[in-house]
Amino acid sequence: MTALEAGLLGQLLLLVLAVAAALLTPTRWRSRVSGTVCTLLATAGVVTGAIALSGGTGSLTIPTALPLDPLVLSPDKLGGLVMIVVSAVGALAALFGIGSARVASASRTAWLSMAVFLFGMQLVPAATDVVSFLLLWEIMTLGSTALLLAHHATRGTVASALVWYSAMSQLSFFFVLAGFAMLAGLAGGTGFDLLATVDPFSWQASVAFLLLLLGFGGKAELVPLHVWVPRVLPEAPGHVAAAMSGAMVNIGVYGALLVFVRMLPNGPAWWGVLIMALGGVSALYGILQASVASNLKVLLAYSTTENMGLVFLGLGASVLLRADNATAAADAALVAALLLMLSHAAFKSTLFLGAGAVARAAGEMNLDRLGGLGSRMPWTAGAFGAAAMGAAALPVTSGFVAEWMLLQALIHGSRVDGEVVSVAASVAMPLAVAVIALTAGLALLTFVKAYGIAFLARPRSPQAEQAREVPVIMRIPLVIGALLVVGLGLLPGPLAVAIGGAVGPEFTPDVRIIGLAGVDARGIDAVLDPTTFVVLAGLLLAPVLIAVFVSARRHPTRISPLPWAGGGSRLRPRMQYTATSYAEPLVRVFDDVLRPSRDVEVTHVGESRYLVERVHVEQTVSDVVETRLYRPVLNLLQRFGILARRAQNGSIHRYLSYSFVALLSVLIVVSL
Repeated sequence: MTALEAGLLGQLLLLVLAVAAALLTPTRWRSRVSGTVCTLLATAGVVTGAIALSGGTGSLTIPTALPLDPLVLSPDKLGGLVMIVVSAVGALAALFGIGSARVASASRTAWLSMAVFLFGMQLVPAATDVVSFLLLWEIMTLGSTALLLAHHATRGTVASALVWYSAMSQLSFFFVLAGFAMLAGLAGGTGFDLLATVDPFSWQASVAFLLLLLGFGGKAELVPLHVWVPRVLPEAPGHVAAAMSGAMVNIGVYGALLVFVRMLPNGPAWWGVLIMALGGVSALYGILQASVASNLKVLLAYSTTENMGLVFLGLGASVLLRADNATAAADAALVAALLLMLSHAAFKSTLFLGAGAVARAAGEMNLDRLGGLGSRMPWTAGAFGAAAMGAAALPVTSGFVAEWMLLQALIHGSRVDGEVVSVAASVAMPLAVAVIALTAGLALLTFVKAYGIAFLARPRSPQAEQAREVPVIMRIPLVIGALLVVGLGLLPGPLAVAIGGAVGPEFTPDVRIIGLAGVDARGIDAVLDPTTFVVLAGLLLAPVLIAVFVSARRHPTRISPLPWAGGGSRLRPRMQYTATSYAEPLVRVFDDVLRPSRDVEVTHVGESRYLVERVHVEQTVSDVVETRLYRPVLNLLQRFGILARRAQNGSIHRYLSYSFVALLSVLIVVSL
């Protein structure tokens, strides 16, 4: 038995152990025991992925009771890379859940579902054929659905979110199933090696491409299939939301990589244009919604749509540039997309874990009612701040390296050896650069709002004022996640080379042509040297730390009240910016896109028309895609359902007529 086979078998055995722990452990010890076993299960996934990424070989055959061939699991280097990413996030989430899981989150159903969810998610990248892929995909989906279902009894809003999630998940599954079925019909088999023989320029391959793009895009939270995200992630506990947003969405990215890079790597140029368009729209729409959100988890959920949009933007640029024979730029864009995927997994899982810590300590997710948590929860504030820097793509974080490399690939992708490429690439690349620039600026504003209003200034509610730091077991994954955000940013060169090797050995030499500084650089491993980034980090942080230290010494905090305030008073919570007021300029600028609704209620003093006692202003920003696209369709289906009820009048004669007409129709079709 090889090391890879042992790792796969170990995950299967740990799943059985996790199920037994969830079902048999007493309530008092269930979170500790089940959380520990789930952490070991995810750690086994990290080890197995590392073995596959390093070139380990082997396969695990699992017989089934169905009339199908046995399931064969054998991850390649790309699958090993994705397995490492999702398993690492799963380990942090399970470890955090030991301390955060309470009541419904600590039930047998919740921990059993957590184990099944992690197992399915970790082994999707190990599938070698369509049947194994779809089966593990559904195990992952059912596990995450059951995780949400465990909370439906405690919060009424979970039921509505669960309906949306189930519907959109099955819609994505239908698209993936239909796309793979079309490819399998052309190839004459379900193995991925057979599917790679399909001609990408055939019309069947193009139809399969569209179906698979919709399917994988739905799991990756791309617009317009993202509508489940702002409903589900705010309702999920912090560790579950971290696993879904930081890991599960990457399975959608892996599916796209599997099809567009592994199976059909030389598709037509319009494939790349369509992927870039979908990614660009998702990035802009996601960050716009995040920038005006007042709920911390809703903000992070929409930010995930933005990050996944950038990943698909890089993937689409790679497909388009490869169609134009701009191999070096295409490889750099592909590696940048994978770097974005890794960095997103690190900072977004940390952000959601931080949000879970805030929810546990303050019991509040509304940014307008938070504040002052930095002094009350220093560990959480530090980890959340580091992750927010990564999400805002600030220097010396993984987010900055990934977006900067993607920018370089797009800038230099419009020319190949001094010759202008196709018109599509010449138009798409500058537009993509503009999209990245706009999303980067909005992301900075968004996470300044999220961190500043939640953790700085003064508490805006009694819950925020009474918040205290979470237990040590919950701080550990927060600190690890923050270190990963910074560590991945300090090791971009070796990390990019490792990613290039995961995509394929033929990619690595070409990728090194384009470095951080542009064409003809010394290579990624030289230009993105870790020592350079450590020195850069020191040069950037040293002046800031010195200024903070000197300012603190010169201006110590006053704790005594002022004897005379000149008619004024100290800063009070009502004088501070709120999340709503902070985002008001953006709402006005993008009013036509966001379509906000405002409600102003004025309360007068007594019977006076001129003296105002109180003014209450409420502003809500709904999801335009949901209200303008899904709601009309759902209303139409509802009206159709009401009309269909007339066919059920209880008459046995009418029902027999229906059966006769159906049988007659079947016979006619069969005879033809």
